[in-house]
Amino acid sequence: MDAAVSRAGAGREARALLLLVPAGLLGVALAWALTGQGSATAEAAVRMLADCLGATVLGLAALPRLHERLNPPWRPLAALAGIWCLTEAAVLVFDAAEVVGVPVQRLSAQQFGSFLTEISGGQIGIAVLLGTAVIAGYAALAFRRPDSASTDLVLVFAAVALALRPITGHMSQQPFGSVLAAVHALAAAAWFGLLVALALVVRARGEWAAVLPRYSTVALPLAGAVGITGLINGLVRVDGLTPLVSTGYGRILLAKAVVLLGLLALGWWWRRTWVRRAADHRMTADASLRRAVLEVVVMAFVFGLAATLAVTA
Repeated sequence: MDAAVSRAGAGREARALLLLVPAGLLGVALAWALTGQGSATAEAAVRMLADCLGATVLGLAALPRLHERLNPPWRPLAALAGIWCLTEAAVLVFDAAEVVGVPVQRLSAQQFGSFLTEISGGQIGIAVLLGTAVIAGYAALAFRRPDSASTDLVLVFAAVALALRPITGHMSQQPFGSVLAAVHALAAAAWFGLLVALALVVRARGEWAAVLPRYSTVALPLAGAVGITGLINGLVRVDGLTPLVSTGYGRILLAKAVVLLGLLALGWWWRRTWVRRAADHRMTADASLRRAVLEVVVMAFVFGLAATLAVTA
């Protein structure tokens, strides 16, 4: 009976991960309020969903590298990768409409085709679509033959798909800008995606005791990389301190920095409380899951801010 109750509680907490969507949309809404650029809100919302899905796919694929006890959940991985592919297709449509200079609903098939074949952004989008489609297809096949499947292919394609747009964005025009953008995107995806993956997969108290300390060790340098690269990228983009408060982009950047500082403080507190208690088997699986859900919901809010930054750059 106790085990059944525990599984039911874990199921409720896992469903709470759906809060990631409204949390990310709330981040987009705050960014819209800080800039007033309503036309970019829908594109930013779709970009946020794509980024969160891509990070989750990356995290699920990286689980065996975090701990040998964790096996990749191929069925949800395939489903999430398929949805990621669809959202990337939507992002591509928004990108095409922006380049052509028309609303999305007025974008013609000819204009979209020209964007895909003649503009570098369209070609990059095609590469991202192909990468996500390969992941979805491979994960679907791996579900039927898990013993012979490896997550290495998924990790490579997910990392490339997540990094392609950042490394070819505005930072690519700066010295080492593409490297900084890639590190920022991949570190943020791994930090967020691994914790979402743990919340989706880990259920027993003993599993949390084994894997949470390892995640905590990995999360610290990932968070540091996100903070440092984000600071450098942001200061280069706004070109000074005054634009941080005088421009919409700068205000979003400040909001993102404040929430990131809050996440770093929360992570420090978790290491002193949650991680230690979980490692000593002094915390239930449901309690660990609630903390993981809380943290990834806050991260999703930051992803909403970041997605708006990406479309307003």
